[in-house]
Amino acid sequence: MDNTLDNTGVLETEQSVQDFVDVNAEYYDEQFKKIGDKRGFEFTFNIAAFLLGSIWFGMRNLWAYFLPFVAIETMAVVQIARGVWGDLGAPFLQRLGGIEQTLATRREQLLDAQENTPDKVAAFEKTIASLERAIEGIKLDAVAAQNTATQLVLLGIAVLIGVKIVQAILANTALQRRYTKWRSDRTLSSGFGVPQISLATLLAIMTYVTCALKFGFPSQVAALQSFPADPSIQTTAADAIKAWMTSASLSSEWFFDGLTFGIRSVLDALETIFVETPWPVMGGFILLLTGLSAGWRASIFTAAALAYLGYLGFWDKSMKTMALLGTAACISIALGIPLGIACARKPKLYAVVRPILDFMQTMPAFVYLIPVIAFFGTGKPAAIIATMIFGGSPVVRLTVLGLKGVPSSVREAAMAYGASKRYLLWKVDIPLAAPSIMAGINQTILLSLAMVVIASLIGAKGLGEDVLEALQYASEGQGILAGLAILFCAMILDRIIQGKRR
Repeated sequence: MDNTLDNTGVLETEQSVQDFVDVNAEYYDEQFKKIGDKRGFEFTFNIAAFLLGSIWFGMRNLWAYFLPFVAIETMAVVQIARGVWGDLGAPFLQRLGGIEQTLATRREQLLDAQENTPDKVAAFEKTIASLERAIEGIKLDAVAAQNTATQLVLLGIAVLIGVKIVQAILANTALQRRYTKWRSDRTLSSGFGVPQISLATLLAIMTYVTCALKFGFPSQVAALQSFPADPSIQTTAADAIKAWMTSASLSSEWFFDGLTFGIRSVLDALETIFVETPWPVMGGFILLLTGLSAGWRASIFTAAALAYLGYLGFWDKSMKTMALLGTAACISIALGIPLGIACARKPKLYAVVRPILDFMQTMPAFVYLIPVIAFFGTGKPAAIIATMIFGGSPVVRLTVLGLKGVPSSVREAAMAYGASKRYLLWKVDIPLAAPSIMAGINQTILLSLAMVVIASLIGAKGLGEDVLEALQYASEGQGILAGLAILFCAMILDRIIQGKRR
C-alpha cells in the first residue's frame, strides 16, 4: 500500500514537471530533486543555458534574470564589435580638423610677421611648434587606441564566456524556484511556448545588433545616435496647449475670480489672527497647544524655536507663512478627507482619482506653476493653489488606507447591533482610522510647508522670500537662517498635530 502511494506521488511529481517544462522533463525532474534535497546551493550546469545565454532565461519566463544577463552580454558584444570593426582612433582624429585649420592660420600670420613685424615672429613660431606637437600627440593617441582592438576583442570574449558559465550554473536553480512557485500558483506562466521564445530572441538580437552598430559604427548609422524626432511636432503641440489655456482662462474667468476671492477671504482672516494678534498672546497659545498635545517637554523646545523666530526678526514673516500654510492646508484637508471617505467606499471612484493623485505628486512643482499662473495670475491665491496641488494628495491616500484597514469583524458587529451607515462611519470607521487620517493631515501640512520657497517665486512672500533672495544674491548666512526658521515652523506644527497620536 505504501509503495503504491509513493509511486503515485512520484508519478504526480513527474507529471507536474512535464507540465511545467514541456521539453526534456526527465532531465529537469532529476535536477529539481537534487536541488530540493540539498539545503545549501547545489551545483548544476545547464548546457542549453550556456549555449543560448539570456535567451534561455527569457524562453523559460525568467525575465528577472533575462534583463541583467542581456545587458552584460550586450556589453561583451559591443566590445567585440568595436575591436573587430570599429575605428577606435576616430574620436581622436576628429579633433585634428580644427587644430590643423588653426595651424594653417598661424603659418600665414608667421609669414606676414616675417615681412612686417619681426618682433612677433618668435611668438608665432612658438605657437606653431606647440600646435604641431599637439597634432603629433593626437596621432599617436589614435594609433594607440587602434592598437587596443585585440585587447577589446579578448575582453569581450572573456566576459561573454564568463557570463555564460554563470548562466549555466544558475539556470536550474532559478527554474526550480519558479517551479516551486508555479505549483502553488498555476496562474504563473510555464512551458516552452512560441511567444516567449520569439520575444526573448527578438529582444536579445535587437539589443545586440543596435548596440553593436551604435558603438562599433558611430558614424555609419546616424538614426541610432539620437531619436529621429520632428521639432515641428513639439512646436505645434505647445502652441495648441497655449491656445487652449488662453481660451479656457478667458471663458472661465468668473469661476477663477470667485475661487480667488474665497481663498483670499480665508487667507485675510488667518493673517489677521496670526499677524495682527500681539506676539505674546500668539506665542502663549502656541505653547499651550504644544503642551496639551505633545507634553510640556515639547513646549520647552517650542519656546526656544519661537525665541529664535522672534530675536532674529522672522516673527512676522513666520506668521504670514503660517497663515498661507493654514489656508492651503485647511482647504486641502476639508476637501481631501471627504474625498478619501468617498474613494474608500467606492473603488471605481478611487480608480479614477488615484491617477490624478499620482500626477499631483510626481509632476515637478515648477511645471504646474505655469498653468496656475495662467489661470490665477501671481500672488498669494496662486501660491495657495500650487501648495494645495503639491500637498493635497497624502490626506486622500491615507484616509482611504485607514478606512480600508478597519477590521471587517468590527463593522459586522456594529451592523449586527443595528448601526446605521452614518453611525458606522462616525462612531466606528473614522475613530479606528483616525491614526492614519491624522498622519495624512500631518503629511499634507508638512508638504505644504515645503512649498513656501517655490511659492515665493509667484509672490507668496513670507519666509520663502528670504530664502529666494539669499539664492539670488548668494547670501549664505541669510539663506541658512531663513531655512532654519522654516524648519522650526515645521517641527512646531509636527509636535502639535502628532502629539496626541503618539
